[in-house]
Amino acid sequence: MAKTIVSLRVMPESPDVDLKRMEVEVKKKIVVFAGEGDMRVTVEPVAFGLNSVNIIFVMEESQGSTEPLEIAIQTVDGVNSVEVTDVRRAIG
Repeated sequence: MAKTIVSLRVMPESPDVDLKRMEVEVKKKIVVFAGEGDMRVTVEPVAFGLNSVNIIFVMEESQGSTEPLEIAIQTVDGVNSVEVTDVRRAIG
């Protein structure tokens, strides 16, 4: 089976949320879902002091939908929303 590259945007509840702590917790959820692997994290300003945590990771295509991961990330303290912004099949 092929690998899939998934991009997530995680929005905090407010500008006061500790993004580093939230990032660590979200990464734990991704490791449980997709296993250990490459992950790239960026923090992007949105508006009025609010920043999003953007995470790109690789998972096996055979796992199917990312919906269970999205539901798990929603349970992290401080997370307002999670959105899959891109899914691509890795060739090679």
